[in-house]
Amino acid sequence: MQPLSLAVMAFIFYLGAASWQGLTLARRVPPRAMLVRVLSLLGLLCHLPLAATLLARGDSLLPGLSTSAVLASGLAVLVLLVVSLVKPVLNVATGLLPLAGLTLLLAVGLPSPERGTGMTPGIALHALSSALAFALLAIAAIQAVLLGVQNQALRHHHIRGVVQSLPPLTTMERILFELIWAGMILLTLSIVSGFLFIDNMFAQHLAHKSILSLAAWVIFATLLFSHHRLGWRGMRAVRWTLGGCLVLLLAYFGSKFVLEILLDRN
Repeated sequence: MQPLSLAVMAFIFYLGAASWQGLTLARRVPPRAMLVRVLSLLGLLCHLPLAATLLARGDSLLPGLSTSAVLASGLAVLVLLVVSLVKPVLNVATGLLPLAGLTLLLAVGLPSPERGTGMTPGIALHALSSALAFALLAIAAIQAVLLGVQNQALRHHHIRGVVQSLPPLTTMERILFELIWAGMILLTLSIVSGFLFIDNMFAQHLAHKSILSLAAWVIFATLLFSHHRLGWRGMRAVRWTLGGCLVLLLAYFGSKFVLEILLDRN
């Protein structure tokens, strides 16, 4: 099947799952967790062949923009489905799934690097840990948005609608920090493996990614330390989470976009 057809099918399945979960949040339809998971899984089954095709091209050093975007978004959907079996995080699908579908549609039209010599095991570890870290922290970002909406609504004594559909505030906050902790472990592995297996992490084409990744690590480490020692929570935690995720987004995809699309250096 053509890549565009797979991307369109994945987008339709993802949009269907996100729409139902969104209507559930708005209390317009009854909760159907199994329906959301099945539609998401069907979308993922269309998503995975695209990721496999891009990875099989064997970039010589690190995955390009389209490969990284498709891999990270697919892993984010997979992680969300797995985590949702044990934690009440399925509401994140409302924001994550449409973004994953749009990522696929955009990636199909992006230029791909020429086939190279393939990644070494060390580089593969770095790439996979980077993608998993981004996937978990992207889920954390959407969880933070939901937590922010809930926090503001309760502050203004609005207890109907979306707020009624979300888990208790303390549960939402606990899950947010659990996601950040897991993402931080993988981000640390990504940074360490990068320094171990990449010759020069501060070479011209990698300097921005390395510096911004370290900056994101510092932001999340500060948040976790301050939450534990100073009791940071609520909207402050939301803002720091979103700030860290924005820096990480720029680290992983901003430099690739500039090099591969704006400057056309595949």
